[in-house]
Amino acid sequence: MTVHPPSPAGGRRVHADGEPLGLAHGVGDVAEFLRRAGLEIDPAEVAESSWIDWRGVGPEHWRPDATD
Repeated sequence: MTVHPPSPAGGRRVHADGEPLGLAHGVGDVAEFLRRAGLEIDPAEVAESSWIDWRGVGPEHWRPDATD
């Protein structure tokens, strides 16, 4: 799963195997996308998950000004 840098409007695009899953506004959204894909994960574990590629900035950043 890839979580892209924050978009200009806020939130981060999320893809799995090149397919768009949606726009996440926090780790809870990422956990929900994983759940829908059949992978149960506690939102508290999302930041440390080895299956997530956090692009640009880490899981604590969701607004576009976080990339500065």
